Amino acid sequence: MLPPLVLASASPARRRLLQLAGIEPIVYPSAFDEAQVREPNASVLVQKLAEGKARAVAPKFPDALVLGCDSVLALNGEIHGKPAHAEEAIARWKQMRGRVGELYTGHALIDGTQGKMLVRCGMTQVQFANVSDRQIEAYVATGEPMNCAGCFALEGRGGLFVEQLMGCHSNVIGLSLPLLRQMIAELGYDVTGYWSGG
Repeated sequence: MLPPLVLASASPARRRLLQLAGIEPIVYPSAFDEAQVREPNASVLVQKLAEGKARAVAPKFPDALVLGCDSVLALNGEIHGKPAHAEEAIARWKQMRGRVGELYTGHALIDGTQGKMLVRCGMTQVQFANVSDRQIEAYVATGEPMNCAGCFALEGRGGLFVEQLMGCHSNVIGLSLPLLRQMIAELGYDVTGYWSGG
């Protein structure tokens, strides 16, 4: 029997990705304090943050699969999460335009029934368009980049400013569906069981 999937995230984009893939998650955002994690390596950082979120929620759902995710963008070795304010978002886009960034998403999956946890990281290279100052300001004025690691939403207006992706598309939206399928399989389940309700 496939346990229910709990998404330990308030991200509407992650929830939508799961729903489009035929998985109806139980949404239970974690209250994990991300500020307590300091780590210079982007891949390690997102895995620690994802694990922290999953661990914070897992005790409340002992018979479920609890998924924690976290994303950051690395540009020239510098790690970026969500921008603090519009000025930062504009400055970041001026750095990003015409360049390639690396979008890292950490995935932590806790199986309460088996007492197992898997932690993985997906990385996708993102080629940003060489957009004008006016376009950057117009995009930031929409408010969309303020809630996104990397300052853009691929599935929203930000998709207009991305030239190319090298790697997993859904990873950039915040959750790699192929990686999730692999992790669920590693725990001994078939993800297609979610389509039939178990």
